[in-house]
Amino acid sequence: MATIHDVAALAGVSVSSVSNVLNQRTDKLSADTFARVEAAILKLNYRPNRVARQLKTGHTPMLGLLVPSTANPMYGQIALKIEAAAQAQFSYRLLLGNTHRDKLQEAGMFDDLLSFGVRSVIVVSSRDDERHLEAAVQRGLSVVSYDRQTTIGANSLVDHVSPDNFQAGYIAAAHLIEHGHQRLAFLVPSGKTVSRSAKIEGFLERAAQAGSAVSAEVIEGIVAETFGDSELADLGFAMAGKLATMKSRPTGIVTVNDMLAMGLMSGLHQAGLRVPEDISVVGMDGLSIAAFCNPSLTSVAMPLTEMADAMVQRAVERSRDPQLPAVNLVFQPTLVPRHSVARPGADKRA
Repeated sequence: MATIHDVAALAGVSVSSVSNVLNQRTDKLSADTFARVEAAILKLNYRPNRVARQLKTGHTPMLGLLVPSTANPMYGQIALKIEAAAQAQFSYRLLLGNTHRDKLQEAGMFDDLLSFGVRSVIVVSSRDDERHLEAAVQRGLSVVSYDRQTTIGANSLVDHVSPDNFQAGYIAAAHLIEHGHQRLAFLVPSGKTVSRSAKIEGFLERAAQAGSAVSAEVIEGIVAETFGDSELADLGFAMAGKLATMKSRPTGIVTVNDMLAMGLMSGLHQAGLRVPEDISVVGMDGLSIAAFCNPSLTSVAMPLTEMADAMVQRAVERSRDPQLPAVNLVFQPTLVPRHSVARPGADKRA
C-alpha cells in the first residue's frame, strides 16, 4: 500500500506539499506542483489514512448534515446537493442524521460529530430556540442553520442560510389570485416552525392586498409527530376528505410543501373532486417528482444548488477560521407553473 512518502518521492516534492494537496491548500503550491502531486496520487492509487489524519489534526474531512426526516424527499434532495458541494469544494464526505426537529437529539448528534473529529455541521430545523446550536459552537463545532432567517448580532455564533419563505407564500397566493381565485386556503401540519410561519405570513399578506373580494384561511392538519415531517402525504390525503365536505370550500389551495400537496391531490381525486377543474393546488419545495404527478404540480421551487454551495462554504470556512463574522444569507424562490392550477370552474373537457 502506497504511503504519503511514496507520493512525495514520485512527484519530487516534500511530504508537506503532498499534505497541502490533500487538504486543498492550493494557495501554497504552484499549479505545476499541484498537478504533479495529483498525478502521483492517481498513479499510486494512494488513499490517506483518515484515522491517522484525525489523530494528527484533531478533525476529519467530513461534514455533518442533520435533517428532520429523510421520509420527506425534500431533505433527500438537499442532502444530494450538499454532498455534491462538499465534494466539489473541499473533497469532504457527508454524515447524515435524522433528528425529527428534537433539540435533544440534535445536541446528542453534535456530541457524536465532535467525538468523530467532525468540525462542521449543517442543521435543518427552523426552531425558535437555537441555544443548543450556540453551545455546540462554543465547544468547537462550526454550525450553519438552514431554513430560518435571523437578525445577526455582533456576538452571533451561528450562520444562517434560508430561502425567503415569506416570498414563497406570497408568490403562491399571487399565482392563484392571478387565475381568478377568491377563496384561498393554506394547508399546514399543526407543528409550527419559523419557516412555516413565514410562508403563512406571505400568503396572508398577498391575500390581504387583494382586498375584501379575496378570503384566505389557514387550515392545520393534526399529525402524530410534533411536526409531521414523515407523514406529510398521508396528512394531505386525510385533509382532502375534510375539504370535500366543506359547504364553502376554497377553490385555490397552497400547501406548505410538495409532499402535502401530492397527498392532497390524491385525496381530492378519491373524494370525486378534480384538480384543477374543481380545486387548484400549489405546493412548495420544487421536488423533481412534482413534474410527474397527474396533473403535474405547480410548485414554489427553492434554489437548492445555490443554498447548498453557500452552506458548505460557510460551514467549512468557519471551522478553519472561527473568528469569521456570522452571516444571514437569504435566497429567492421561484414559481414553477404546471397543470395543477386553472381558473375556478375551468373544465379541460369542454
